[in-house]
Amino acid sequence: MMQNLYLYCLVFVSGAAVLAIEILGTRILGPYYGVSLFLWSALIAVTLIALSVGYTIGGRWADKAATMRRLSIIISIAGAWILLIPWIKQPVLLLADPFGMRFAVLLAAFVLFAPPLTLLGIVSPYAIKLRTKSLREVGSTAGNIFAISTIASVISALLTGYFLIPNIGVRLLTIIIGIILLISASIGLAIKRNLKITALFITAILLLGTLLFLKLPRTSDSKLGLLAVEQSPYAEIRVIDRGNLRHLVIDGGIHTIVDSSTWKSNPLYISVLELTKLFFDRPGKLLLIGLGGGSVVKNFVKDGWNVEVVEIDPVVKKIAYKYFGLDPSEAIIHLMDGRRFLSTRTGNYDVIVMDAYGSSYVPFHLVTEEAFGLLASRLKPDGILAVNLLAIGWRDEIVKSLYVTLEQHFKEVYSLPTEKSPNELQSIILLASNRKLNDTDAMLGRQRDYPDDANSQWYMQRANQAWDNRFIPETENKTPLTDDLNPIDLHAEAISIIVRKRLHRYFGNKGLDW
Repeated sequence: MMQNLYLYCLVFVSGAAVLAIEILGTRILGPYYGVSLFLWSALIAVTLIALSVGYTIGGRWADKAATMRRLSIIISIAGAWILLIPWIKQPVLLLADPFGMRFAVLLAAFVLFAPPLTLLGIVSPYAIKLRTKSLREVGSTAGNIFAISTIASVISALLTGYFLIPNIGVRLLTIIIGIILLISASIGLAIKRNLKITALFITAILLLGTLLFLKLPRTSDSKLGLLAVEQSPYAEIRVIDRGNLRHLVIDGGIHTIVDSSTWKSNPLYISVLELTKLFFDRPGKLLLIGLGGGSVVKNFVKDGWNVEVVEIDPVVKKIAYKYFGLDPSEAIIHLMDGRRFLSTRTGNYDVIVMDAYGSSYVPFHLVTEEAFGLLASRLKPDGILAVNLLAIGWRDEIVKSLYVTLEQHFKEVYSLPTEKSPNELQSIILLASNRKLNDTDAMLGRQRDYPDDANSQWYMQRANQAWDNRFIPETENKTPLTDDLNPIDLHAEAISIIVRKRLHRYFGNKGLDW
C-alpha cells in the first residue's frame, strides 16, 4: 500500500514538472529570442515530441524489467539535468544563434528541455507497469495514472504562471524543480532500506541544491550595469546602465533609453511624436497605451498636456517610478490590457499614442481592424492617433499592413520615418486622423512658439526631418489585419532577428540583456 502511494506521488511530481518546465521555457529563452508565436510553437512541439518518445521508451523498458529502483534513477537524471539548465543555457543559445530565428529557437528548446521531458515521459508507462497486478485492472490503472499526471500538470501550470515565476523567479524555481525531483527519486532508491540512508540522500541533495543556488549568476550586478532583473506575470524586465544611458529591456528588447542624469529620452521616435502637439492650439488630453520608462509621458506633461496611460504590467509601472524618474503625479496609470481599456472605458482624447509594440512581440489584438476601430471611437473629431512601429526600412511589409488597416477607419494616414535611409532598421510613426493632417503652415506657425533650449531644438529638427520625408506606402493587394486573419508574427520575424543581433553586440556577450 505504501509503495503504491509513493508511486502515485512520483507520477504527480513528474506530471507537475513537465508543465512547469514548458512554461519556464518562455522565460529561459524569451529574453534572448523574444516571447513570440515561434517560441511557444517550439516549446509545445519539443514537449510533445519528448513526451511521445518517453512514452514509447518507457513502455518498452517497463515490459522488460520494471523496478522502483530504475524508475527512481530515471527521475533523478531528469532532476540533475534541470539543475544544469541555468549553467548550460548561455553556451546553448550562442551555439544555436547562427541558425536563424525559427530553427535556433527550436534547436535551443530541444537541447535544453527534450532530455528531461523525455525522461519524465517514461514515468507514466513505467508506473502503470509497476502498479498493475493483473490484466483485469490495466485499464483502471492506466486511467488513474494519467489522471493524476494530468491533474498535477494543471495545478503546476496555474501555480507556475500565476504565482511562482512572478514571486520566486526563474532561476530559483528551476533549481527547486530539480531538487524536488531528486528528493523524490532518492526516496525511491532508499524505500527498501532504512531511514538513515534515506535521510542521507535527502541531506546530500539539499546541500547540492544550496551550493548550486549560491553559485548562480547574480540577478543584478551594479558593477556591470545590471541594476535590476524582475519577473512579472507578463515578461522578464531588466534595467541596464551603459555609460550615462539607462535602458529598459523587456523580454530582450529595448523599450526605453534615457540619460540617467536628466531623464531626457534618447530614441528618435520620441521627437517625432512631438509633431502631434503642433496640430492643436493648446495642450489637450493624451492617452498613451504602453508606459515603458515614461519618456512619452514626460514629454507631453512638460508642455501642459493631461496624460492617461494604459499599461498591462504592474512591474513596468514600478520600474518606471524607481529607475526612470517618473513621478506618480505626472499621469494617471490604468493597469489593464489596452484593448480591454478601450472596450470598457468611455472618453475622448485629442491624441492617442500606441507604444505597446516591441521588437520581439507585436500584440496581435492591438493591430487589427477591430482594434483600430476602437481607437478611432475614443478620439475627438479632430483627434490624432500615433502608432510607433519598428520596421526594416520605410516600406517594410509590417508598415504596409498596418497602414492599410488604419485606412479602414481614418481618412488620412501618413508614415513618418525616423531615419533618412529608406532601407535602415528604424521606428516608423504612423499618424492617422479624420482631420486634415497636411497643414504644414499651421504646424510651422505653432512651432515658432516652441522653447529655444538646445534639446527642444534638436527634437524639432528630427521631427521636421521625419515630416519632410513622410510617405504613403504601396498597399496594392494588401488586406487589412483582422482578429480572424493576422500574420503579424510573420511580419515581425525578420525585425526581431536584426534587433537581437544588434542588441547582443551592443551589450556584449556578458548576458546583461538575457
